[in-house]
Amino acid sequence: MGKNNYGCGQVIFREGDPGDSMFEVYTGKVGVYANYGTADQKLLTDYFPGKYFGEMGLLDHAPRSATAVAMEDNTCLGEITEENFADFFRENPSRVLMVMQTLSHNLRTRTNEYLKVCREIHDMAEKEGQE
Repeated sequence: MGKNNYGCGQVIFREGDPGDSMFEVYTGKVGVYANYGTADQKLLTDYFPGKYFGEMGLLDHAPRSATAVAMEDNTCLGEITEENFADFFRENPSRVLMVMQTLSHNLRTRTNEYLKVCREIHDMAEKEGQE
């Protein structure tokens, strides 16, 4: 697993880039943004030491859905690629659970956000139908 150091504000990957690895935060902080660098940029989440991000890209090879940026100087990340993925888990079996928990948390959060928007749209449509 390769280690990379980033300075504050340095882009780790951009929305639309090929998804071919995931990252573990060793030191520092990483922010994940939608529409990074535009007037509409929005911080979606941030990651601290011991957390993982980018796992969806490693697993499904879809383009990155957001931009990851180092939020502190001396942000050190471990990069897990397809080539070292199996070794990473074999050498650190407890991390399998951590990655699965991250995936589950992210899926639950996005599902709840989706359901909230669906309820809001439903309520708006009902209100318009009553007027």
